Amino acid sequence: MNLQKLYLVLFSSTVCFFTVESFLPPPLARNKVNCRSNVFSTNSDVDAMDHHRDHENKRQQVKSQLLGLLGAQSVNQKLIYKDRILADPQTKELLEIFTVGTLVGGQDASSPLKVILKSSERTYQGRSDTFFDLLSSSSIENSLEKNEVEETSSEAIAKGALNSLQVLVPPPLRRFLPMGEDYIPMRDLFTSPQVSFAYERGWRQGFAAAGFPGADKEYDMVREYFRPINPEVVVDMSCATGLFTRRLAKGGDYKRVIGCDYSESMLNEARRRIRADTNLQTTERGGGGATKLDLVRCDVGEIPMADESVPALHAGAAMHCWPDLDAALSEIYRVLKPGGRFFASTFLATYFSNVQAMGGNNVNTQAFQYFASTDVLRELLLKSGFEEHKIDIEVLGTSCVIIRAEK
Repeated sequence: MNLQKLYLVLFSSTVCFFTVESFLPPPLARNKVNCRSNVFSTNSDVDAMDHHRDHENKRQQVKSQLLGLLGAQSVNQKLIYKDRILADPQTKELLEIFTVGTLVGGQDASSPLKVILKSSERTYQGRSDTFFDLLSSSSIENSLEKNEVEETSSEAIAKGALNSLQVLVPPPLRRFLPMGEDYIPMRDLFTSPQVSFAYERGWRQGFAAAGFPGADKEYDMVREYFRPINPEVVVDMSCATGLFTRRLAKGGDYKRVIGCDYSESMLNEARRRIRADTNLQTTERGGGGATKLDLVRCDVGEIPMADESVPALHAGAAMHCWPDLDAALSEIYRVLKPGGRFFASTFLATYFSNVQAMGGNNVNTQAFQYFASTDVLRELLLKSGFEEHKIDIEVLGTSCVIIRAEK
């Protein structure tokens, strides 16, 4: 039967259907209409159910593929330990750490492995030779809920690159760019690979103009402040390229150092520098009694650590980069143990004013918080939970602020 004949048969059948119905008595006609309506409704319901089933099957298939890539369904998955600090960023439930893969001949325990981190509700991923991704949005379940698995990799890369580059565009021109609602200048400046590359190649050294004493001296100050409580674990928040993470690990004073940052490019650069530092002995390199060093991608406003689990936390030249200071400092107070210590350095607003006066529209002035005085910083710390008599703030040089606070 050709297409024209098929249309004719369907048309004739429809005409006959309605024609016969028109000669029926009203009660029967109503029944006939209801019958027809039920048939159409049933077909619609069946189509909807089929669509839902197909969607759910696709969803489960994608989830299986993702978990398969992570090794979550692999017989080679091995529970290593339940972490005493790292937690689900949303529920704060401690995470179980699994490695995926089998060590083959010639490999040792320090060989890079895929890692999955599980709470009772969510699954996160990482690698022992890069970092653990513990952003809330990075969980497999969240990706599925938001259908992020359907976004092409090229679209994701383009979106991330655009956010990274927008902060480099002069403010008057930014309004012509398509800024998404997820664009945050303070955060996205440091997701740029160019900034990660430059950070220890002149960028950080430029802080000396504000009064920063230099990385070695700053590390000595951190070490001195932490020494009385003798912490086994130190968190280096907003660690960037690991400038202080490496020093904290090399000092041999701590059993574990956790470097945290939001930026993937910063963490990748940090790991590259860690691998290149031959004087850095960590458990990943099999050194006896060496420091365990983990890198974690996270949001300081939603720290993936359990309540009162961290004895000491450092944040060097970082607070002015945090989009939500109230959330960040409240989270730091939450994760600190009673008696735990917080050491931070940042800038007063005068530094940015001076930079702007000397260099005009400098990229350094486009993406930071501005602290008009130490009183502003003190008020932020008090608001987050720290007590007045346990806060010490000093200014070095013209604009470098050193904060010491104890829970």
